[in-house]
Amino acid sequence: MEVMQVLHMNYGEGETSYAKNSNIQRKIISTTNSRLKEAILNIMCNNKKVPESIGIADLGCSSGPNTLMVFKEIINIIYATCRKTGSSFPELRVSLNDLPGNDFNYIFRSLPKFIQKIKEEKGSENCYVVGVPGSFYGRRFPNKSSHFVHSSSSLHWLSQVPFGLATNARTTLNKGKLYISQTSPSDVIKAYVSQFQNDFSLFLRSRSPEMVPGGRMLLSLMGRSSIDPTIEDGCYYQWELLAHALSILVSKGLVEEEKIDSFNAPYYAPCPEELKIAVEKEGSFIVNRIEAFEIEWDASVSSNSSTQCEDKKILLSRGQQVAKTIRAVVESMVENHFGNEIMDDLFSIYSDLVGDFLYKKKAVYVNLVVSLTRKN
Repeated sequence: MEVMQVLHMNYGEGETSYAKNSNIQRKIISTTNSRLKEAILNIMCNNKKVPESIGIADLGCSSGPNTLMVFKEIINIIYATCRKTGSSFPELRVSLNDLPGNDFNYIFRSLPKFIQKIKEEKGSENCYVVGVPGSFYGRRFPNKSSHFVHSSSSLHWLSQVPFGLATNARTTLNKGKLYISQTSPSDVIKAYVSQFQNDFSLFLRSRSPEMVPGGRMLLSLMGRSSIDPTIEDGCYYQWELLAHALSILVSKGLVEEEKIDSFNAPYYAPCPEELKIAVEKEGSFIVNRIEAFEIEWDASVSSNSSTQCEDKKILLSRGQQVAKTIRAVVESMVENHFGNEIMDDLFSIYSDLVGDFLYKKKAVYVNLVVSLTRKN
């Protein structure tokens, strides 16, 4: 699988689109608002005066209503600070980055209205927004051009399937699984850990020359609470249940078993210790804080029912919503490997499995928030 060519969130505004099924990612962004404010105020107030021009980069921006959410919050913070200090509103240079397959046209269509609203509310037209297609595992911006770098719900995606686990690998190491599991051999775990370490180190090395000294970076990504990668934590069960749904399609003769054996997700959920060690080893950044918080698989669905029967119906409905959320994110990869014709059947089975799982067990994502400062 060529991740750079294949991975993208589902396009458009249909029922399975990312635009319609990204509430969890929106909640994650909202949860980090206090850290966002802290970083922007640091950039604004640590200078003798407000910078005349501020470079902002959003890496893994995706598309849909969440894309401009962070930018809007940054503008509000800067505007309030300028009013308080009597400073002029600075020029904002905003770079929205994602892989080439991202639905940039959705973003571009929404920009004129967004910029016009800024002009009306803030009285400023000094906002310049560009799309920057390409992997963030490599240089994307000029030297010392970025004051603030943001990335949300993106860095858990690897640049490639770990070495030795790709579709064309001679030996099947992770039979019947799509990701690390408790039955995965040590070679699989080592391959995933190594790939993440290499990727995250490259990410940091790439950002280092692009950022001004004292610049801030705020990263949030899926993670886990334990040092043990096989812990039943975070997104572990979602990959396990998706593998189970595929195995059901195998029993129905709709999918070849070898297809499951040859698929390994280009994904890794690190623990806080791994991130801290990687940042300190690279050496260009100061770790301000690394925090972990939990969010339910579908925090947007709640139940006020009083009977067990009603509770189960709502949890099955929650299973459908979780399945839509996951489908909007992983369908491009799964479809590329297994084919389009099984997608509806696969995610219908998956929604039932998730609904049953949620009826028996509370499930949460573990999200890690990393705040860094570029060393002087």
